[in-house]
Amino acid sequence: MTTDAPTFLSHSAHWGVFLAAWDGQTLSVKPNPDDPDPNPLIQNFPSALRHRARVTTPMVRKGWLERGPGPDPMRGRDDYVAMPWPEVLDRVAAELRRVKDAHGAGAVFGGSYGWSSAGRFHHAQSQVHRFLNTSLGGYVRSVNSYSAGASGPMLPHVIGTMEEVARRNVTWEQIVEHTDVVLAFGGMALKNSRVASGGISRHVERDAMRDAAARGCRFVNISPIRGDLPDEARFEWLPVVPNSDTALMLALVHQVVTDGAHDRGFIDRYCDGWGPFEDYLLGRTDGLPKSCAWAAPLCGIAEDELVALARSLVGKRTLVVVSHSLQRAEHGEQPVWMGAVLAAALGQLGLPGGGYNYALGTLAHYGKRNNAVPAAALPQGSNGVKDFIPVARISDMLLNPGTPFDYNGQRRLYPHIRLAYWAGGNPFHHHQDLQRLSRAFATLDTFIVHEIAWTATARHADIVLPCTMTLEREDIGATQTDPMMVAMHRIAEPHGASRDDYDIFCDLANRLGALEAFSEGRTSREWLVHLYERTRAALQQLGQGAPSFDEFWARGHLMLPQREDDGGILRAFRADPAGAPLPTPSGKVQVSSPTVAAFGYEDCPGHPAWLAPWHAPTAEHPLWLVANQPHTKLHSQLDFGAHSQASKRRGREVCTLHPQAAAARGIHEGDIVRLFNEIGACLASAHLSDAIREDVVQLPTGAWYDPVVDAQGRTMCAHGNPNVLTRDVGTSSLAQGCAGQLSTVQIERFEGVLPKIRAYEPPGGG
Repeated sequence: MTTDAPTFLSHSAHWGVFLAAWDGQTLSVKPNPDDPDPNPLIQNFPSALRHRARVTTPMVRKGWLERGPGPDPMRGRDDYVAMPWPEVLDRVAAELRRVKDAHGAGAVFGGSYGWSSAGRFHHAQSQVHRFLNTSLGGYVRSVNSYSAGASGPMLPHVIGTMEEVARRNVTWEQIVEHTDVVLAFGGMALKNSRVASGGISRHVERDAMRDAAARGCRFVNISPIRGDLPDEARFEWLPVVPNSDTALMLALVHQVVTDGAHDRGFIDRYCDGWGPFEDYLLGRTDGLPKSCAWAAPLCGIAEDELVALARSLVGKRTLVVVSHSLQRAEHGEQPVWMGAVLAAALGQLGLPGGGYNYALGTLAHYGKRNNAVPAAALPQGSNGVKDFIPVARISDMLLNPGTPFDYNGQRRLYPHIRLAYWAGGNPFHHHQDLQRLSRAFATLDTFIVHEIAWTATARHADIVLPCTMTLEREDIGATQTDPMMVAMHRIAEPHGASRDDYDIFCDLANRLGALEAFSEGRTSREWLVHLYERTRAALQQLGQGAPSFDEFWARGHLMLPQREDDGGILRAFRADPAGAPLPTPSGKVQVSSPTVAAFGYEDCPGHPAWLAPWHAPTAEHPLWLVANQPHTKLHSQLDFGAHSQASKRRGREVCTLHPQAAAARGIHEGDIVRLFNEIGACLASAHLSDAIREDVVQLPTGAWYDPVVDAQGRTMCAHGNPNVLTRDVGTSSLAQGCAGQLSTVQIERFEGVLPKIRAYEPPGGG
């Protein structure tokens, strides 16, 4: 019997830097001791490391083995056959070669979402894309993200790239010192800002809001859900109707303009296209002034409240924040654009703690200073295939090859994809209308997936290659906004026959004659040394301490210098609009955009506008569904972990609805309920709260898709995945982003036999 204390080693995840120790049976984790507000999501690791849901050996779907490549409706409900690594890699390489020879690299889709690990080398998205580029000559790619599918293409037309507007702009330090009012459209929920791709060493948002509020900063939470700001912000809650934020912003600007209180000097000097927008705002073009009286019934906020709010902003250091959630909806481009125009009308852009910071509070990266030296990144190589799709149009592409689609002023064609190679992502979490997605994957010849566990994506694959999870490999954790670079030590040996993505790709590249191009002759450790050298050399150039890789690795972390909090391009533009113009066609804020107008899109005109959603509550489906991010996991990652499981009831995800909405349906606290619409249905456990609008039900994403057939022959998710209820439509013709934040549903008590949760059980043969 040993009494030795466990040895804790440094590691990092998207939800925070932490220390971990593994004795062969028990995993212990503890947060970075310097973190003022650690994220409890690290507590999912101990029970997840050796969970039964882990994929332990390479698996091949029976139907694919028996019938060969080709479309197959059995994907998602077939059994699997175990296969040794050499044989399965031979089959993968042969299939890649067959597809390329018969159809070209443009018939291969490289699917990955990049969130599988905080490590910069074992970054699955970079690994799979590098492999396809070096071994096949390219692949069909996706652009933008589910989180920011509308804002990514929209912001450059208006003010600048999302990187500049979200990452290098107003900081929490500025808010604590300078800001008088924060208008948080969509809120700034801590469950979101406690997460960062690449990791985060210190979670400062809660303390920053507390300190700013104590100084007198006024936070206004404009959201249908009260909990979208923490209590520390001492906020006011405006329970707005979902997808009406643009109307509310228009009303605020209308009031300021009709009061003559807008900053005309700022508009004249720093903005382009105010005239056409003002004509629309005041109703000169359509006879409909966008006044507070007009907006009140659309927003569900009284006219006098809107008038008072508008007038209270004048002369104050006001910061307008628009969350990712607002643009994950039909016409999601409009609140992104209108938020910038509201800040411009108040003359606040570029001021310390004022103006417009898109998505502040959405990720822990935002609102932070930037590092003065670069972080490690694995180069992906050159892609010889020019075809791409907006990321949320995967089902459209697979179901409609050769058909045209609009995107950001272009008319493109969906390619015909025969093989999809997925590593580091779970589209059955991100995507909408999951039954349609299942039908889309059935059209493929072959679907290859690297996975740590039996997600719904793995269950739809023809070939499942077990990969290591982050605790089972070495890496470097680093971002451009966190000063701590982390040595991510291997905590535990690989589970079963799982292997690093890099080693899998090396063996495949070798079979395809591209090993040298892919690996450049380096082992994983040699890549870490190589990538670290870029940071070390930059430190030397600045005259900073530049420890060797071995010194860094032994120490466990390295603190990096950061740049001054200079406000980025907006501050520079305000100081010198001629010498530091914005990266827009006019060099100014595009209140109206001739470029966007020239696209001719009815669903995205040449200035921000109120466009009624295509889908709104009806008598049949009278409630708004808000399908937002979960608080016990990142996306769907480690949903089988103990921390995530503790939040479920009777194994189901929990949905929140107002007591009056519940009473009208005979629903009580803890009841199992069925949410449904014309797309699908799911089960959840009901939680009653008056901190939500009466016409809203909230069900977070992240429960693993678990389809069952009910007594009436209808397919539903037994587990509570809201994406069986969200519609697979683009935000507009401009961005074609994900509109999955909102849907419309009805809800009822579930009276049938409660189906067993099977989401974490390996499939037959697995």
